[in-house]
Amino acid sequence: MGGEPKQLLTYKGQSLIRRITDTALALKTGPVIVVLGANRERIAPELASLPITLVDNEAWQTGMASSLKMGLAALYITNKDIDAVLILLTDQPLVSVGLLQFMLETYISENKGIVACRYDDQLGVPALFDRKYIEQMLQLEGDKGAKWVIIKHKQDCAEVPFEAGAIDLDSKRDVELFALAQAGVTPS
Repeated sequence: MGGEPKQLLTYKGQSLIRRITDTALALKTGPVIVVLGANRERIAPELASLPITLVDNEAWQTGMASSLKMGLAALYITNKDIDAVLILLTDQPLVSVGLLQFMLETYISENKGIVACRYDDQLGVPALFDRKYIEQMLQLEGDKGAKWVIIKHKQDCAEVPFEAGAIDLDSKRDVELFALAQAGVTPS
């Protein structure tokens, strides 16, 4: 990516990190925890004015489990009485407040412990987990993330269709191709 953190890639004039954080805040259901690892000093200013808890993950090189665990620990410190936790990623630009609200409604109506998004014939994040799954997520290691818990407990998982969840912006080229697709232009 030429040295630029993917969190700072822009879509519709906003960095990806600011976009997903604003979306989480707009839900207005509880505290928002943002976990930063590499390039924290470059990314944190994007979020400086927001009412969030910013957490440093100094072990980010060990895999996604360390970020998940840092975020869950910070959430527990700031709000011990949580009913559920919603896990979001920076690089899914089409996550909307409407999608997150629908996930919350599904959690309440379906009486399932997990609500996960379905895209590309798989279940994944964004995903909402009942507090009973927090302990299992805290036991994850390396590159095992929330998806591992979803797969392990598929019988307790409600599915929400979100085909746009397959859009994963990991590079400047991904962002360029995505912007062209949004504009209805076929890349040459």
